[in-house]
This record gives sequence, C-alpha cells and structure tokens, in this order.
Amino acid sequence: MLPADRFETDKWQVMDADVRFKGRRIEHGGTLPISDLSTHVILEDGDLRLQPVRFGLANGSIAGSVHLQGDKKPLQGEANLQARRLKLKALMPNVEMMQKTLGEMNGDVQLRGSGNSVAALLGNSNGNLKLLMNDGLISRNLMEILGLNVGNYLIGQIFGDEEVRVNCAAANIDVTNGVARPQIFAFDTENALINVTGTASFASEQLDLTIDPESKGFRVITLRSPLYVRGTFKSPQAGGEGRAADCPRRGSGGAGNPGDAGRRAAGADLPGGGR
Repeated sequence: MLPADRFETDKWQVMDADVRFKGRRIEHGGTLPISDLSTHVILEDGDLRLQPVRFGLANGSIAGSVHLQGDKKPLQGEANLQARRLKLKALMPNVEMMQKTLGEMNGDVQLRGSGNSVAALLGNSNGNLKLLMNDGLISRNLMEILGLNVGNYLIGQIFGDEEVRVNCAAANIDVTNGVARPQIFAFDTENALINVTGTASFASEQLDLTIDPESKGFRVITLRSPLYVRGTFKSPQAGGEGRAADCPRRGSGGAGNPGDAGRRAAGADLPGGGR
C-alpha cells in the first residue's frame, strides 16, 4: 500500500540545480488545491534538498524541509514538516457535517530513514509524529463517506448511529525501526474518552491496535469493552477483545477531560496547544 516506486538516484548525478520556485495555486485531480507554494530546490552530486518548502493547504500551512541523499547507497532521507491551523471543514469540503465545525488540526513530522522508495524509507524510519485537533465531529456516516469501513464499525460499536462532537484529539507517536508506537493517542468526545494503544509497522504494513473507550459520568456509550484493529494497512480487521461489557460508572479516574494533559503530551508548542 505504501508507495514502492524506486527513486532513480543514478539520474540525479547527471546534473546539478539550484532553483527557487513559487506557485500561486496548484490543482491536481480531486486532491485539495495547494496555494502559495514556495521552495528552494538544490541538487548537487545526487544530493537533493527542498529547504525550505512552504505551501498553503486547507486554509492553513505546511512548512519544513526534505533532504534526500541520493549519493548514498541506500538513499538516506529526512523530513521535518509542520502543519499549522488546517481547517477541518476545508480538509473535507464535500462533507456536509464538517461544514458545521470550526475545528483545526496541527501537526509535526520528524522522520529519517534509508531506502530507495518511500516504502523502504518508512520501513526502517526513526522519529516522531505529533497531532493535535480541536472541535471536530465524527459519525458512522462520515466514516462511510470517507470509505473507512473499519472506522464505521468502531464508531458504531462505541457511539451507535449518533453524531458525536470531538473536543480534542491528541497524538504523540514515536517511530523506531519503522514501528510506530503512541506515547499518547486519545480522543476526548462529549461523552467518552477513547485511548488507542499498540503498534503500526511501516515495514510489514501491519496493525496491532487496541481502542479502549471510557464513558464519562452517567452518559451511556454503546460499548464498554476494548476493541482491536489488526491486519494490514490495506485490509484492516476490527473486532471486540471479548471482555464482557460493564456498566457505566460515575467519576471514573480515567474519564475526566484529557484536554490539557493530552495537549501537553502531544506537544504544547503547537499553535492552539494551550487551549
């Protein structure tokens, strides 16, 4: 599923280049349009740098640098990117329910690896991923629109058919030798706190995740047992852990508002991290 097309690094040795490029608007098929692209491309002896690269996306911005050392065998790659203030409704412009939210998404990507394709680079990569989202919405209908059958199942098992407001989602994920493992991956919704643990391997493209919903106060959610997501990136499988469902309980220590703690764990330096 991850792109396995090989970089033709031998051709990078043929010429050197030093190019500064700006583009006001770039559209490609059905993807989100890119605005205000600005980058400095340097190719020297097979060593390729985009430093810096900046562009607008979903009424927010992406900025950072990409370094591909094509003169090394295998290729050595490093990416440092920051996403700021991406608007949820602009990320999903054709989803009616998302037009009701004023939520934003922020994130950081710091990864380095070796290999002659994107799949190979990610398969042994090391680094960290951070994500912070506020004021979102989820529902089975949204998962269906996005074509996420597993998401449809999980949302249905936890919340039923209702539309649920997400106060905050926070993730701080370490990547070691191509295996992503969250320090924290949590969703604070209006009636439940959902924690995600486990691993995702970029090398084998295998998932082994546990989703544990915790009800808030007297509010009743559809399922109180942990769920799992296993299988491959291409064909994930979801189900229950087999633990008997228990009754909602009031004042559970894990069911409080995780907003502040989640934001700190996911990276308080992100814009909006102190909200």
